[in-house]
Amino acid sequence: MASTLAKAAALPIGPGFDELLTAAQTGAPWALARVYEEMAPAVTGYLRLRGAPEPDDTASEALLQVFRALPRFTGDEAAFRSWVFTIVHRRLIDDRRRRGRRPTTAPLEAGESEAGGNVEHEALEALDPLGGGWMHDALAALTDDQRDVLLLRIVGDLSVEEVAAIVGKRPGAVRALQHRALGQLRERLAEQRITTREE
Repeated sequence: MASTLAKAAALPIGPGFDELLTAAQTGAPWALARVYEEMAPAVTGYLRLRGAPEPDDTASEALLQVFRALPRFTGDEAAFRSWVFTIVHRRLIDDRRRRGRRPTTAPLEAGESEAGGNVEHEALEALDPLGGGWMHDALAALTDDQRDVLLLRIVGDLSVEEVAAIVGKRPGAVRALQHRALGQLRERLAEQRITTREE
């Protein structure tokens, strides 16, 4: 599962990154569009799997913040991904705090649907090895810290040190959280396979 998610989410720009960054920092529309195309799926996927109520909106707000701060960024592509996910993670925390201070709206009733479907949800279902929303259920069983670490490592394609900086923990703690999260996911997968065989 981890390798499938990593392949789906990690889209390295590669040797052209420096040129793309310079163009994006000067506001070139083609470069900003390319940065958005490269980062939006991973950012939205991370937010969706972290339970953001409106992942598309939160992703758009976070990427707008990235674009506003882009002229001040320095570093390579790995540092850029880490920087973007730091902004996204903080935006998610801010969004949760803001929502905690205001009343929530009612969710869609049974039979109602989002116009045009939900592309990210459909893509995650395609990645779900057992179907039936197993991946969402398995991630929901993890602690918030475990989910953050696992999704930043896999969907964000970030190093242990980068994740540690984002979540404010030591690299050893990040490794331990990742190890426990993967262990729990393995156990749930084994249980699910046994249940599926028995049915």
